[in-house]
Amino acid sequence: MKRFFLLLPFLFFLSSCGRLDTILYVPQQTPETWLQIQPYLEFNRLVIVQPSTSIIVYLLGVLTIAVGLYFLKIRDGQRSRFWWGIALLLWGLGALLAGTSYEAFSYAIKCEGRTACLWTSWWEIAYLIVSVWSIDAMMLAVAHSSADGKLRKWLSMYALINAVFYFGLVMAGAFIPVKFLISFELLLVVAAPSVIAFFAINGWRYAKYKLDADLVSLGAWLWLGLTIAAYFLYLISGNTAALWANGIWFSENDVLHIGLIVWMIYLAVALAPRIRDMNKEIL
Repeated sequence: MKRFFLLLPFLFFLSSCGRLDTILYVPQQTPETWLQIQPYLEFNRLVIVQPSTSIIVYLLGVLTIAVGLYFLKIRDGQRSRFWWGIALLLWGLGALLAGTSYEAFSYAIKCEGRTACLWTSWWEIAYLIVSVWSIDAMMLAVAHSSADGKLRKWLSMYALINAVFYFGLVMAGAFIPVKFLISFELLLVVAAPSVIAFFAINGWRYAKYKLDADLVSLGAWLWLGLTIAAYFLYLISGNTAALWANGIWFSENDVLHIGLIVWMIYLAVALAPRIRDMNKEIL
């Protein structure tokens, strides 16, 4: 957490410079219209956008970091637990960054003092990077809990190469700039192969060995997949605008974040005590 707060001034600096300033929100929004399309509260001239959603995503971030620290506390020499801990620390940091720029302080970061609001910010660039790095850390965790030999080596190499490659893509997208390279859509494209691999590895292992840890892992990936699916189903339903118009501050992001809060609790209660490094003696 200390490192996160040390990062804040640096991100504020980056927010005011660089090629990201050339990418405007579509459809174009002025500071005034930005506040007309979503709920907000104002405290002593400080504008808080989507306040209830901001509270939920910050709760997710803090909870995720706490679960990550729990994995590290009980790691007992298990590299799988260590990498799960790192993955969740990164995920929690990403949630805090996302909540800051997409919701709570989006007006101050993207709109205030401008004639037209920006589409993204360096806060969101950092969010994209740490989110993919979180998935890559999960790949390292799965490599140690569910693989050995050459497969573990290949999975570990993939995680490292993917982390470096995606960082390069995002930096290129931010400084050239190229909108798709710094989009949530590309994040999903990059993360999808890893999540599919998690399903495949733990599914195959449970079918063959019937180990409790693989069944619990499958439950984790299933809930994550259902949460993401629920997010997109709610997004295309158009319910958010209708609810906001009636003073109900609930959005597709709330669906995602509440689902992830449940996921974090599941990881702490069900997965953390059971996950261990794989060795042939337990097969």
